[in-house]
Amino acid sequence: MSRSADVTFAALQGKKGLVVGIANEHSIAWACARAFHESGTKLAATWQSDKARPFVAPLLQEIQADIQQPLDVANDAQLQDIFDAIGRQWGRLDFLLHSVAFAPKADLQGRVADSSRAGFLTAMDVSCHSFVRMARLAQPLMRDGGSLMTMSFLGSSEVVPNYGLMGPVKAALECTVRYLAAELGPDGIRVNAVSPGPIPTRAASGLADFDDLVQDSTRRSPLRHTLSIDDVGPLCAFLASDGARAITGMTIHVDGGYHILN
Repeated sequence: MSRSADVTFAALQGKKGLVVGIANEHSIAWACARAFHESGTKLAATWQSDKARPFVAPLLQEIQADIQQPLDVANDAQLQDIFDAIGRQWGRLDFLLHSVAFAPKADLQGRVADSSRAGFLTAMDVSCHSFVRMARLAQPLMRDGGSLMTMSFLGSSEVVPNYGLMGPVKAALECTVRYLAAELGPDGIRVNAVSPGPIPTRAASGLADFDDLVQDSTRRSPLRHTLSIDDVGPLCAFLASDGARAITGMTIHVDGGYHILN
């Protein structure tokens, strides 16, 4: 049994949610999907490409996802298709988790000052504006309110070595969260960012010297805790629940306190 199974929220029973960003069993999105499932939700989930499908399909079977479709967030037709499918099958959506980030390798591993226009725009589109597009499509399905969540990182507010281009992009994402929270709040829709500490994932593998950052986090964070994806799932399950009904516009760190250090 996973650690996320230790924390369940009765307020999630019967809710319906969409999880975007599962790449494999090491994905933060996967830990969140598992926590949602264990808390009694019905889920829709996606895979990014045919290449990713063999890794994702068995996981979606494990959580008994009602709706399973391909989704490249840069593909407007596929994005519309998943929300249309949710509308047809469920008629509503209670929460959405966006756990998607990408930057071309050359731009990610170089200086921000040297980033290409195309690389910067691609990173911003996939990692930030895709959340805006999802929020716009989710809003009509959240007639009774809902919860939108996305993933950020400490590099949004502090200079993290080798995080490069993703720092400005995540800063834009966190600002977007605040504006969406203000705009969608009157409809009862909450919008929050979750900022995990350094966790080894496929996305993190593209960052130089990431293992050093993980070790530094474990050594210096107040809780001296080696982080895992299962530290993130229960928090997102809470944010999707009615227990978080008064929480919006926040960036919430789940990092053992690492973010409070210089």
